[in-house]
Amino acid sequence: MKQLMTGNEAVARGAWEAGVRFASAYPGTPSTEILENIATYSDIISEWAPNEKVALEAAIGAAFAGGRSMAAMKHVGLNVATDPLFTCSYTGVNGGLMVVSADDPGMHSSQNEQDNRYYARSAKIAMLEPSNSQEAKDFVKYALEISERYDMPVLLRMTTRVCHSKSVVTLGPGREEVPIVPYEKKDKFNPIPAICKQLHTKVEKNLKLLETYSNVCPLNYIEWGAKKTGIIASGAAYQYAKEVFGENASYLKLGLTYPMPMDKIREFASRVEELIVVEELEPIMENAIRAAGIICTGKDKIPCEGELNPDILREVLLGQKQEMISYDASAVAKRPPVFCAGCPHRGFYYELGKLKNTTIVSDIGCYALGQKDIAICMGGGFSVAHGASKIFNQAGEGRRCIGIMGDSTFFHSGMTSMLEAVYNKSNVLLTVLDNRITGMTGHQENPGSGFTLSGEEANISDIAKIAEALGVKHIRTINPLNLAEVKEALAWGMGFDDPALIITRWPCALKKLSLADQAEFGNYKAVNKVDPDKCVGCKACVKTGCPALQYHADVKKVTIDRNQCLACDVCKQVCPKEAIDREVSR
Repeated sequence: MKQLMTGNEAVARGAWEAGVRFASAYPGTPSTEILENIATYSDIISEWAPNEKVALEAAIGAAFAGGRSMAAMKHVGLNVATDPLFTCSYTGVNGGLMVVSADDPGMHSSQNEQDNRYYARSAKIAMLEPSNSQEAKDFVKYALEISERYDMPVLLRMTTRVCHSKSVVTLGPGREEVPIVPYEKKDKFNPIPAICKQLHTKVEKNLKLLETYSNVCPLNYIEWGAKKTGIIASGAAYQYAKEVFGENASYLKLGLTYPMPMDKIREFASRVEELIVVEELEPIMENAIRAAGIICTGKDKIPCEGELNPDILREVLLGQKQEMISYDASAVAKRPPVFCAGCPHRGFYYELGKLKNTTIVSDIGCYALGQKDIAICMGGGFSVAHGASKIFNQAGEGRRCIGIMGDSTFFHSGMTSMLEAVYNKSNVLLTVLDNRITGMTGHQENPGSGFTLSGEEANISDIAKIAEALGVKHIRTINPLNLAEVKEALAWGMGFDDPALIITRWPCALKKLSLADQAEFGNYKAVNKVDPDKCVGCKACVKTGCPALQYHADVKKVTIDRNQCLACDVCKQVCPKEAIDREVSR
């Protein structure tokens, strides 16, 4: 049977077909849908973890216990998970273990475009790179078989285009019921230095065996066409090269890209006139090929920044530039991303923006759209603010720092960040913007939402109680859409010389309300309207940044798009003429 699937859907199907028993992840674009789809297969224990490190540790435990397992994450998530990954390279596995890294060339939804192929080399583990949905499914089984055969975790490196593009997949006949490997107590599972010295020797030996396999395995193969140009490529870059060159080139398509099949590469290079290495981002394959003494073209022509596409390759390799529709770029308005209409963060940020002599340190999530001063990584909102505040205090500027993160980020890595501020006597104002869900990645559950990935009711972790246990003495929970309440809470929090915590609690504007949400917040969604007789066109409401508000310069009036408005009432509260009021309940 054939089915049209995204790469992420195909990985999930491949996990089911390959007999995976346990899968864990923390949501992050472009990897999120892998676990969401795996959760539809009842044969696999599927879980959202508080962060990527925990997800991988749980998967490692499942593999040690003898079941095939996997963990999935976006590229920056692997940074969080490298501690257990590098040690598991030494310990090896019992049941097969696969780690999915979904890289994001072009930074469609990320703060960097790091190339995680380096991790496979650094951790000394095998790496597979699918180039379409069929391979995404099939490579899962290969990865788990390689993991068990060579006693190592295997990295499946995806990219945004492979994750989210759809192509036809031929499904397997069903699920392979791989038996659980009996657990035996082994020294390798206890990596103390004396044991690890022996394990390192094993790792190097297995890599040599794996390189031999890479030269003969079906994942690395040659497609002969015209031999004037030979192209070595993997992943999405292979598809781009095929689209540009077609039958006018020969291809060495690499699926198992670490260790690289150097014997096959030498054979291929010897039979073409010019060798071109096409890869996104870093010249990882190119450097290895050049180090082996093989002459090739690569990043001397192909850019190492941004996502590749056929147009780029056609221009830099063939000198052919695609004709584009001309337009006046100056007429295109520069619009930064903004909060959704009705977003509970809007009221908080509106009042926050009025504070003087402050530095706002945000985190990674919807609240980063507030366009404030500093943001660096998940969980950094409190600890970065703490470090900055120490220097501001030393400089005697009187500048205060406010650290911000969301509920899911707090559970991800914010708790230790909070502990840093409390333990080291910070005067940072801590804020957790709890919108009752993991917002930016698409409404995944988290430890504070009350449900598991599979929709089962779960224990709810209380942010206020956790903060109290960590030593925060001053805690308030507020409605962020009540501007008077926000203003008063900010003044309250700024009045302390030790950490104070403000928790804003209101559902994401796009969230499907649970029964618990309805009981707590009520049926609050409605639509507001502007009275044109009262509106004077002062644009005070527009300054809140709500996309539902539209200013008409010809009549100097504001209207509200009723298809977007949820009647959060932030605009109503800032209007000096009381021109905004409720239209109708939804």
